[in-house]
Amino acid sequence: MDKNLFINEVKKMNINITDEMLKKLEKYYHLLISWNEKINLTAITDQKDVYLKHFYDSLTIAKVIDLTKIATLCDVGTGAGFPGIVLKICFPHLKITLIDALNKRIIFLNEVCKQLALKDVTIIHTRAEEYALKNREKYDVVTARAVAPLNILLEYCAPLVKVSKYFIAMKGSEEAKESKEAAQKLNLKLEEENKFLLPIENSQRTIIKYQKLGNTPGKYPRRFAEIKKKPL
Repeated sequence: MDKNLFINEVKKMNINITDEMLKKLEKYYHLLISWNEKINLTAITDQKDVYLKHFYDSLTIAKVIDLTKIATLCDVGTGAGFPGIVLKICFPHLKITLIDALNKRIIFLNEVCKQLALKDVTIIHTRAEEYALKNREKYDVVTARAVAPLNILLEYCAPLVKVSKYFIAMKGSEEAKESKEAAQKLNLKLEEENKFLLPIENSQRTIIKYQKLGNTPGKYPRRFAEIKKKPL
């Protein structure tokens, strides 16, 4: 995906990319490739592929929610900053929290924010279920991009979402049916399941949006070993 196609495709999602945003995405790309030689951040390194499979793909969350009306967003298992950093560049008003369990990625993300002069970004080295213990019902939107099976993701992320607000999973496949029981236990209602194909390569994507109906029961999230041993 070249830059002109990127601009045109995201415009279809009502996102207008400014020259300033393009410059930051370009700088982000070069930082990603440079750091990727030292630490494993991504297997996708070709520029056109990064713009399609990381930058455009990160922005597809706009298919299910108007981010101009959102104030706070938490990206769980952000990795090299997808979708969190891309969302911050293109929706600079957002107050973003990035969570990842690998410290090398945290160091990279801090450098990205410094080099791109991104403000209101909090970067935390921790596991999601540990962070949730002291940060319950804190965010308008919590998102995660394919870091675990959906029923496990729900338990990680639901406690972080404000009541009446949203958890949005960005997946490559459909998992909502298998996760129905987990959603009910966590007071989540499936609001939308948006299936589409990425431009050019036509690979399948599914964005699954839940609304939080009430407080997450206090026993969730459980410890990591218990979640892994016996998922909801």
